[in-house]
Parts: sequence; structure tokens; C-alpha cells
Amino acid sequence: MGKVYERIDGRLRTFIEEQKMFFTATAPLAGDGTVNLSPKGLAGSFAVIDELTVAYLDFAGSNAETIAHLRENGRITLMWCAFTGPPNIVRVHGRGEPVFRDDPRFATLLAHFPDIDVDDHGLRAIIVVAAELIRDTCGYAVPYLDYREDRPLHASRFRREDDESLDRYFHKKEHIASSIDGLPGLPLPLPPLSSRST
Repeated sequence: MGKVYERIDGRLRTFIEEQKMFFTATAPLAGDGTVNLSPKGLAGSFAVIDELTVAYLDFAGSNAETIAHLRENGRITLMWCAFTGPPNIVRVHGRGEPVFRDDPRFATLLAHFPDIDVDDHGLRAIIVVAAELIRDTCGYAVPYLDYREDRPLHASRFRREDDESLDRYFHKKEHIASSIDGLPGLPLPLPPLSSRST
């Protein structure tokens, strides 16, 4: 039977932080809008900020649906599944916000991700989620899957980009500045990444 939690701490926090991947789900307000579900991984790109706030790094990719939906309405659900060990699924339902590279909060938030070289991945934003409902369910039907390693492809593709070439890349992609449904996505031109990892 599932349980509702008041905060992200203790064993719940440990479970979330130990998972190698998670999923995010967002949707526009329009009833016929496109629901978006995205897998997230890359070691070091997720952080628990406090007992009711989590964040993850939003990297270069082929679209910006999550950013667009959050800019419109803020609704987001994050989900972690136990692919090893005891079965478990944890969901954090909340309000999300994309914090962009020119936001005064960006450098402080970036300090929560010391183990990842942001220059390797075309960092676009930091997604900050304030939890409104935290719950788990059994996960009995989730299969066992073994983690081997992160794929090196994302870093090898984007580490060769600087801020200017990354901005050109985003301008060429159809669903970066606006979503599939035409909502405002990543603001362009892309601000320089002035707060680098150490």
C-alpha cells in the first residue's frame, strides 16, 4: 500500500538519490495539448535542495517541452522506480520553474551539482521543483534492470560547443524556442554561462 510523505528525508531521500534515472511529466493547460514524459539521468545532475525542494540540470536536446510547460503553468511530476533491490516507486508532484543562465539564483543553485562538468552538456537551465505531494507505491511490476554506466554520447556531442555555437544550435531546432503546441520555450538568444563548474 502506498504512503504519503510530508518531506523528502531519511530513507526516502536516500532512495531518490541512489536511483540512476528518473522521469519527468508535464503538460500544457490546453486539453488537446501534448503531454510530455522525459527520462533523466547523468550522474550528478539531480539534487535534493531541502526537504521540500529538488532540482535537476536541464541540458541541450532536441526540444524544450518541459521548460515550455513549466513557463505556462508550473505543473510537474517526477518519478523514480527501483530497478534493483526492494520494489518501490516514488512520485513528487509539485510546481516547477526553469531557472535560466542569466537568473541571479543560477550560480547558487549550480553549486548543488559539484560532480558534473556543465561545460560538457550544454546546460540550458536548472529546473527547481517545490514538492506539493510526495508519495510512493509498491512497484511490484517494475522489472529488475542492471545499471552499467552513463552513456558518453551526450558529453561527447556537446562538450565541443561554446555559448555562441550552442545558441546557433538552439536556433536551428524547431521545438526549442517554442513547444510542439507553440508555447514559449527556451528564451533565446542563450545567455552566456558565466557560472562555470569548478
